[in-house]
Amino acid sequence: MFSTSDTIVAIATPPGRGALGIVRLSGPDAARIVAELSGRATAFAPRRATFVRLALRTAGDVGDEVIITSFPAPRSSTGEDCIEISAHGSPVVLAAILRAAVQAGARLAEPGEFSLRTFLHGKRDLVQAEAVADLVDAVTPRQARVAFDQLQGTLTTVIGAIESDLFDLVARLEASLDFPEEGYHFVDTGEASMALDRVLQRLDSVLADAARGRLVREGAIVTLAGAPNVGKSSLFNALLNTNRAIVTPVPGTTRDLLTERVDIHGLSLALVDTAGLRPTEDVIEQEGVRRAEGSLAVSDLVLVVLDRSRPLHVDDARVLEVTAARPRVIVVNKTDLPAAWNQLADDIALSSVVEVSVRTGDGLAALATRMAAELSQAASWRDEPLVTNVRHVTLLEQARDALSRCRLALAGAGAELPEEFLLADIQEAQDRLQEITGRRSAEDLLRHIFERFCIGK
Repeated sequence: MFSTSDTIVAIATPPGRGALGIVRLSGPDAARIVAELSGRATAFAPRRATFVRLALRTAGDVGDEVIITSFPAPRSSTGEDCIEISAHGSPVVLAAILRAAVQAGARLAEPGEFSLRTFLHGKRDLVQAEAVADLVDAVTPRQARVAFDQLQGTLTTVIGAIESDLFDLVARLEASLDFPEEGYHFVDTGEASMALDRVLQRLDSVLADAARGRLVREGAIVTLAGAPNVGKSSLFNALLNTNRAIVTPVPGTTRDLLTERVDIHGLSLALVDTAGLRPTEDVIEQEGVRRAEGSLAVSDLVLVVLDRSRPLHVDDARVLEVTAARPRVIVVNKTDLPAAWNQLADDIALSSVVEVSVRTGDGLAALATRMAAELSQAASWRDEPLVTNVRHVTLLEQARDALSRCRLALAGAGAELPEEFLLADIQEAQDRLQEITGRRSAEDLLRHIFERFCIGK
C-alpha cells in the first residue's frame, strides 16, 4: 500500500449510472498508459482539457468520447504525474477504461491511496488528509464546514503555533546542556514556567471545545421516552418531517425501536422512537419496553414526552424517575388542548422543560434549539469547533499531560531541576503534536487512517 513507485488507477465517481464518470491515474507511467489508451502520439498539454475518442480494443472494443486532463508532477493533487479521464457515466464504459489501464501497466488503487500519496508527497499534512474523508462523509452543512476548515489548515496552524513555542524552549534548554562548562542557563526557572503556562493555556483552550467537535463529527443518539400515547411517535414524525412511525389512538402501538437520522442545527442525530414505558402482560410489548430501556442507557440525550391534556399518571412518574440521572429534555406535548396540569415536581428545573404542540407545530423550533444546546453543553454555536477527531483529542491530552508533569516538577524543584528532566517531558509533548500532523507517523497508523477512505480518493 505504501509503494509510490508504481502507477495506480481507480474510478473516482460513485457506483451506478450518471452523466459523467471519472477514472484517475497517478504515478510515473500515467502519461504513457493514457497515451496508449488514446492512441495519441503527442503529450497532453498540462492542466488543459483535451477531447479524445477512445477505442479500447483490449477491453472488448468499447469506445467513448472523453475529456483527458493531465497534471504533471509536482503540480498535481498527489505530487506525482496525475491524469483524469472524464467519460460518460456508464458502468460498462468506466470498467472498460479501468481494465484497459490495468492491462497497460497500472495497478488498482487501494482505498485512500490517492490521498495517501498526497500526504507522502507533502501536499497535505495528516490533519488535512483526514479532513478530506470527513468532508466526503459529511451529511450536514455543519459537518462539511468543520471538515473544510480543517482541510484549509486551521487546526494545523494552531498546532504549529504551539509547537513553535515548545521548539523555542527546547532550543534554549539544549543550549544549556551543550555548554555545561560555561555554567550559564539560557532560560531561567521563571521564564520556563511562564512559557509552559502559555502552552498549557492554549492546549486547554483547544481541548475545551473537543466534546462539541466530536458531537459535530460523530453525531449523537437521542431517544424519545414516555408512557404510552403521550405523542412520542407523533413527535418523532414531526422532527423528521415525515410520517415514518405509525400513529394510532391504541396504547402500545410502537413495540420496537424505530431509528432514523435527522439534521438538527447541523448535528447528525440518530432519533430513536421507543415503546411506551409501562408494566404489561403482553410478551411482545414487554420486549419493546426492554429495548426502550436499553436505548435509554446508551443515549446521549433523552426526550421525555408528557401529555399535558391528561392527568399525570404513575407511568409518567416512572419515566421521570428512570431518566432523572440522564441528560434529558422534558417535552410537554399537546399544549393546544386544555391543560390537565400546569406544574411538574419542584425539583425539575424549568430550563429543562419545553412545551410543544406536535399537531400545530408550536414549540418545535424551540425544542430543536434546546436539543442542540443540551448536547453541546453550550447556549449557542458562535464558532465552529476546532478539534473533532478522537485521535487528535487523545494526542492533545497526552501532550498536555506531559507538559503538566514538567510544570509540576519545575514548581517543586525550581532552579535545582536539571534541564534533562524538563527536556524529556517537553520533547514527549512535541512528539504527540507531531503525530497529529503526521510528521511522526507509524505505517500501521497511516494504514488504519487511509483504509477508511473510499476507492479513488
